[in-house]
Amino acid sequence: MHPYRIQRLIKERGKNQVINVRRRESLYQTIRQLQRAGLIAVRETMRAEKRPERTVYELTDQGRQTARLWLRSALATLADEFPAFPAALSLLALLTPDDARRQLETRATALAERLAQLDAETRQQSPTIPRLFLLENEQIHTTLEAELRWVQSVVEDLRLGRLTWSKEWIHGLDLPGHEQRSKQEE
Repeated sequence: MHPYRIQRLIKERGKNQVINVRRRESLYQTIRQLQRAGLIAVRETMRAEKRPERTVYELTDQGRQTARLWLRSALATLADEFPAFPAALSLLALLTPDDARRQLETRATALAERLAQLDAETRQQSPTIPRLFLLENEQIHTTLEAELRWVQSVVEDLRLGRLTWSKEWIHGLDLPGHEQRSKQEE
């Protein structure tokens, strides 16, 4: 396929939930990298009437083998990933409990909207696409649902005062690896 068709097909099949193809230039850059690595090759170059020239690419044998090796590894191995949300949670004490609650309520709303959008897309695709090709949607849905439940529980704990903090409380903690701050530092 040519890059524009690849981008359209990824979007048509809903794979843009797991493959970022928002910027076509990024796709072209990836294709150049794959070609330099010998994982894809030019199959043909063609020009349709009143259309720009299009280069059609195909996987090489090395590309197929590399894709299978990556797939096996990605399925079987836990990766060290560093998403932004857990990093932000680790710094939650920089906000007040009320501010943290408001931000998490906003996130809960966004999660609920994303779940509804994913449900609508999946319902639209389900009658025509076999489950095998929608497994990533199931995984994303399950993960979003779990995160939504968890965020809602934290919001509730913040709302009811079961989870709270203050600067004074934090400064009074004797945490491992942190010496008490001297009066001069404060």
